[in-house]
Amino acid sequence: MAALAAAGFRAVRCDLPGYGDSPYPDELFDTAELVVGVLDDLGIETAAVVGSSGGGLVALEIAARWPQRVSSLALLCTAAPGMSPSPALHELWEREEALLEAGDVAAATDLNVATWVGPRAGSEARALVRQMQRHAFEVQLAAPPNAAKASPQWDLATITAPALLVSGAHDLPDFAAIAAALTSVLPAARHVSLDWAGHLPNLEDPAPVNELLLDLLRRE
Repeated sequence: MAALAAAGFRAVRCDLPGYGDSPYPDELFDTAELVVGVLDDLGIETAAVVGSSGGGLVALEIAARWPQRVSSLALLCTAAPGMSPSPALHELWEREEALLEAGDVAAATDLNVATWVGPRAGSEARALVRQMQRHAFEVQLAAPPNAAKASPQWDLATITAPALLVSGAHDLPDFAAIAAALTSVLPAARHVSLDWAGHLPNLEDPAPVNELLLDLLRRE
């Protein structure tokens, strides 16, 4: 955020429901529509949208449903619609679910840190991810019974924004495959594979990721 603002861009971030300081609403909610609502509240008509992991899936949805509002897309180790998990990812989800059902939030958090954080990250970054993931679990486990995500229909073919796809060599194989597949279908898309990165390159080593983002923004 600081690097983008220092380069002269207006940088805005928001918590998705179930993360940070945004609890799940006690009703059906549309995550992408909520993010667009933040832009509306701030008077922002068009924006470059950056999303990481599941946030990348939200970014794709915004670009597909409101293509006129997205000037470019940066997708870091993104998920994608209709993705079929690899055996490694499926096993991770099963282990995580079992630990959470047993009430062992600490072990589920440690599992995520060990899986998602690449070798370049220092102790401070690992501590930050641990705090972030533990808090997300706590927020999600406290979700009200009526909370549910809406599932509107949308199509990648309606996306018009140029896209930067970033993947990490130390991530699970799913995300490099997703980046490569999206590069073949999104307009003016570019895939950058980081040989040092895991699943969270913007936290593991922010400086080179900031340079990639600034390069994308300066092309607009």
